[in-house]
Amino acid sequence: MPRFGIMTAPMQVDYHDVLRVWREADAIEEIEHAWLFDHLLPIGGDLNGPIFEGWTLLSALAAQTERLRVGLLVTSNRFRPPAMLAKIAATVDVVSDGRLDFGIGVGSRPSHPLARREYEAHGLPFHEVGHAVGSFAEACTVIRRLWTETSPFDFHGEYVDLIGAFCNPKPVQRPHPPIVIGGRTAPVLRIAAEHAEVWNIPGGDLDDAVRRSALLDRYCAEIGRDPASITRSIHLSVSYDQPDVVRDAIGAAIGAGFEHVVLGLPSPYPAKVAQWVADELISPFLGNP
Repeated sequence: MPRFGIMTAPMQVDYHDVLRVWREADAIEEIEHAWLFDHLLPIGGDLNGPIFEGWTLLSALAAQTERLRVGLLVTSNRFRPPAMLAKIAATVDVVSDGRLDFGIGVGSRPSHPLARREYEAHGLPFHEVGHAVGSFAEACTVIRRLWTETSPFDFHGEYVDLIGAFCNPKPVQRPHPPIVIGGRTAPVLRIAAEHAEVWNIPGGDLDDAVRRSALLDRYCAEIGRDPASITRSIHLSVSYDQPDVVRDAIGAAIGAGFEHVVLGLPSPYPAKVAQWVADELISPFLGNP
């Protein structure tokens, strides 16, 4: 049975707009998960418009919902040191009483015309791809260890260097929150094969998504992991004016093996938008009238 969620990009919106949608969704059982994204400056619309920091907003929304699983689709590993990110995520898992899905990826792709802007504006380094992928692999290892190891440890990698690393309190979920890795490149898929419980890819080119999923299968087989142990997730954009088109995209994605579906809601959000999503887009795939 497919599992459906929503994504509200926290840019060009007011906090109370996002809160309204999440609170509404929290009361609708067909919507199982809700997501934000992770950018520091807008990547669309007014480039000087409002945008909220993802993890801070996620913690606030987690405190004001009760049922939804919550997460960022996906955290940029370039923005925060991994030990700090492990602490932030553990805090959100505690605040949410164990409802965090930990989404993470390499970070903004260099080809995006606005990719470097938010790094320069916040004094963050924008390393080349090899560095970014290597540090991402080490981050996944370190974060998992911080969530599970009961004593401080040292870690001396090529990109991450820690002395006396320790995370207390631990996340509520055991052994740790599900790790959702987003990305489509071969190096990222290799990391997903090792670390992910869920793999997410943006929709738009389903044939490519299917090819990437098959490549993930191959990488799992190479390390002796059952490919079926990684849930396949896809992000699909919603059009309020063309629900038939969205339903067709959902049906095609589910038919291709993507059973974790994230529906991206454009702003401004109409009144009762979560109920509309449940009625018009989700219910037909759950056997509801």
